[in-house]
This record gives sequence, C-alpha cells and structure tokens, in this order.
Amino acid sequence: MNSHTPGTDRGSPNAHIANRTAPDRRQGARQPGRGREGDTLTMLQELLTVTELSGSRREIGLAHGRAHARLIQRSLEVYDRLFHDFVGIRWARARIEAERFGRMIERGFPEILEEMDAIAEGAGVEPIDILTLNCRSEISLTRASGGCSAFALHRAGTQWLAQNWDWRTDQLHNVVVLKISGRDRAPLVSVGEAGMVAKIGMNAHGIGVCLNAIRSQTCGEGLPIHVALRKMLESPDSESALAVASRDRICSPAHILLADASAGATGLEVHPGEPGRLEAEDGVVTHTNHLYAPAATCQVEDFPRPDSQPRLARLDALLRDALPADAAVDEAALFEILGDHHGEPLSICRHFNPAQPPEERMETLFGVVMDLTERRLSLRHGKPCETEEALVVTL
Repeated sequence: MNSHTPGTDRGSPNAHIANRTAPDRRQGARQPGRGREGDTLTMLQELLTVTELSGSRREIGLAHGRAHARLIQRSLEVYDRLFHDFVGIRWARARIEAERFGRMIERGFPEILEEMDAIAEGAGVEPIDILTLNCRSEISLTRASGGCSAFALHRAGTQWLAQNWDWRTDQLHNVVVLKISGRDRAPLVSVGEAGMVAKIGMNAHGIGVCLNAIRSQTCGEGLPIHVALRKMLESPDSESALAVASRDRICSPAHILLADASAGATGLEVHPGEPGRLEAEDGVVTHTNHLYAPAATCQVEDFPRPDSQPRLARLDALLRDALPADAAVDEAALFEILGDHHGEPLSICRHFNPAQPPEERMETLFGVVMDLTERRLSLRHGKPCETEEALVVTL
C-alpha cells in the first residue's frame, strides 16, 4: 500500500459545482466579527452555509469533495493526531484497519462506496482516506472517549429531536451542513464532519437520527456507525430505519436515537448483536454515553466517563420533572436545555476543562434541534449557550 500524508492536495477543487445557499436566520443573527480561535469572517460564513448536493451517487460525492476539499484535508490531519492520541497509531496504520470495514460496507450498503470514492476524487485524496474517515469511530472510539447528550420529546402533536455534539475542538471548523437530494430518494439534511457521508440529521419523510458515542472494546460485523446513519436517513419510514440496526447490524457500539414524525422515538443501543431498545416514556427518550437497556448491557461491556450518568440524570430532570406537560415548547426552549451548565464543567453544555488530559478535552461543538413534524432543523454552531443565531434548514 502506498504511503500517504493526510492533507496532501492532489487536485484543484472546484467548489462552485455544489450549490451553496445562505442560511435562514429566523432565530437571530450574529454580528460580523472575528471567528473562534482567530479564524476569519470568511470561515464563519462558510460554516453558516448549507451545501446542496443532488444527482447520482457519483455526482453527490464529487460535489461534496470539491466543495469541502480544504475541510476534508484538514479532517484527515485532525484524525491523524486523534488516532495517535487515543490509540497510538498514525494515519497509515488507520488506513490498513479501515480496509476490513470496507468489506462490511460492500455487503450491507455497497452503493454508498461509489459516493465515498467520488468524495475522495473531488477532494484530491485517495478513496481509502475517505473510507478511514467514515470509519473513525470504529478505529478510535471503541478504545477512546466520547461525548454528546441527546433527547427526543413528543409534545402537543410535535415530535422533537435534539442533541449537543461534544468532541475535540480540532473539528470545530470542519463541521458542514449537507442537504442531499439523491435520485429516487427523499431529500435529507445531515450535520457532521466534512468528508463523512452522514451524522445527525433528518429526511423529508420526518425520520431523524441523533448519535451518542459509547466507549467499548466491542467491534464485530455490521455497518460502520456513520454509514449506518446515512442508510437510516435514506429510509422511507421508521420500520426500514430500524431494520438497519436489527437486520444489517452495526459493527461497534453506539446509541442512535431514532425518531419519526408519525411514529414517535426509540433509543437504539446498537452493536453487532440485536440492539437494546429504549421506548419513549411520556413522549421522552434521553441518552448520554453509557448503555442502560438490559438487552444491550447483557451483551456489551462499556466504559463510560464519570460525567455520563450525571448528564443523563440532568436531562431527565429537565425534561421529565421541570418541563410542565402544558408548557410551550419551541426551539429556543430546547436550546436552553442544551445550554444547561448544571454540574459544570461536566455539564450538558461542555466548555474547556483544564483538569482533563489534553487529548480528552471534549467541548460542545454544536447543538441541533429538529422539529420532525415540520421537517425543520435548527443548528447553533459552537456552544448553544453562546449564541442565539441558528442556521435553519427545512425539507
């Protein structure tokens, strides 16, 4: 196998191929100024933009890669460092580990490989680099730390789905919002990392997904987590989405919070076996970064960080106890929950914590609130407590 340094520019990306649209700022606007950590206004404007991708798998992948080539190459550099920090390997070794997951994708979702290869072509990197990026959870998180607090809430005829994504600040400016319209598939929107086929999002059928990392030594046969999320987001209904976890299976442990505008929400503690299920109680499902469904805990051993259970208890207190049944619920109210600092620094909204080892310092990089009934996703990039600006995408 040829050696490769992440971030090497092997082409001249043509970013105008993808249609970039300005965000709908119905929930306020941040004044122009300097970005976090000295980044320029141009970077902020890029982050607060929806990248629209359409056509065949290849057309979608090429446009993704060309539009975000710089961010993709930076993501490869970030995960080269992260793999070294978490599991003691460099990018070349990670590429070798990723090859076995490619064979699993060929069995369970082969068509997505065409899109991944095209992302690589558009970004000027090699296909194995994009495969490795999309299998980063399987390579690192099964032996490392993770974060995120997620919940679903059904109230007054509306199905809500929300979460914070907590991760290393290296990736703060590599976040992208993709609006994908594939042939013979309902449009979807995904908020995630440049070069990855999906993460957190929803589709035009009212299906939405959130993700919680689970630290575990378990890794077996099935789809990699982020590939499975994309297959779920292409599902026409909750039954099809559930089948990704129960039939295709997912090769490493995670929690996927699946919600349907018409069928409610279910927590899926996925792993190579039959997933543990967490059904809504009074319209509420909550999750952080430890397993607690009996069907999962009897099969998988996890190693959560000490903050996971307190964050779950706080979510339950805010949603089950402190939120009256007749209280008005809107995006602002749910972002307030995502911006909660009870128990800081290990709170729902996570800030820089110098007490943690540098490689394990997780901070909230964005908060997402989805109104699946209205097919509306609202994103606050950065910590949800620090801004009232939201990029709003509707399907």
